[in-house]
Amino acid sequence: MKKLLACALLTSCMVASVFATGSKEEPVAAPAPVIEEMSHDELVARAKEEGKVVVYATSSRIAKAASAFTALYGIEVESSNLKDFELIEKVAKEAQAGVVGSDFVLAQDAGRLVGELIEPGYLYNYVPPTLKDVVPVAMQNPLQVFAINKVFIYNDENVEGSPYTNIWQFADPKYASLLQFKNPFQEGVNANFLTMCTSDEWSAKIAQAYKSYYGKDIVLTTPNAGYEWIKAIYNNDLIVGTSDTTIAENVGIKGQNAKRENPPVGLFVYSKARYATSKNLALKPAMEMEPFSGFYYSLYALMSSSAAHPHAAKLFIEFLFSEAGFAPWGADCGTYSANPNNPIQEDIDFPFATWQPLLVEEDGAFCFDNRAEVEEFLNQYIY
Repeated sequence: MKKLLACALLTSCMVASVFATGSKEEPVAAPAPVIEEMSHDELVARAKEEGKVVVYATSSRIAKAASAFTALYGIEVESSNLKDFELIEKVAKEAQAGVVGSDFVLAQDAGRLVGELIEPGYLYNYVPPTLKDVVPVAMQNPLQVFAINKVFIYNDENVEGSPYTNIWQFADPKYASLLQFKNPFQEGVNANFLTMCTSDEWSAKIAQAYKSYYGKDIVLTTPNAGYEWIKAIYNNDLIVGTSDTTIAENVGIKGQNAKRENPPVGLFVYSKARYATSKNLALKPAMEMEPFSGFYYSLYALMSSSAAHPHAAKLFIEFLFSEAGFAPWGADCGTYSANPNNPIQEDIDFPFATWQPLLVEEDGAFCFDNRAEVEEFLNQYIY
């Protein structure tokens, strides 16, 4: 544990510094692009004339989507799969150097996207006209293509009903060394989640959950109840992991529950719930947690201001909202299309409308303004 936390500290210092300061060069806002209205058929014709599209993505499944797009339209796709921080740094540096790189990106980490790429004008929002009445308005700016949830999931072998109903259990010494969570300094969306816990809305809910669990009002030693919960779970020996896959396997291995008082639990992507079948693990979501059962983040499709193939990019963005475009992600549970007409895996999942009220939502502007402060706070508990 100490070695892992030491590694996390080293990573945190590097990432927090990047996040707090952004790129070394001062961002220069690009001129606002002129968005030309055209029909779907006109867009297809212009895209085919361009013949190619370049996309940077934080999901490896972009390769399958690219193959399906090429098969349908005959347009070549050059795709790169990058980590979230790599994508953000690459787009910013190319824009500052005047290098034409991607035509659009499919990216996560709303905080950094908003503050470091959208505000300077390196990327801009585009909503396909055919989808303006389909995609929920709240998911249109910036344009969310898919939502992905991370949920408290426990080992349910020989367990009747969820043993976890309140997030303050993970701060209770009775549940010490129990909760597993991927290092927030290794994945921006995890840091964003902790940042959202410190917002006025969620800190108030966390304070109420404290009173519900302990029967008394919370006494603060930090700015608010969100910070207090973060401090408390770290002090209660939060197990910081490096991979959601590894955490899911550690939680779900059968035969553990007979040897411990409380079943293992982790906060990780719900898509790993498929391991219950594919890897014979015991995994079940805790869906009645107070005040939340996890959080969700999105994959955003954003146009590059310097796109060499803008029409092909717009067509690909439109394609990602189709059933064929969603298929590489929809084949598993835990990813939800912003097009409500696209189906989910009903045998192993619930509609996003069921999940959404249970989860903390990522607010990019809030995360960009406040995440560095939360990361600095976290450093105290990683020592």
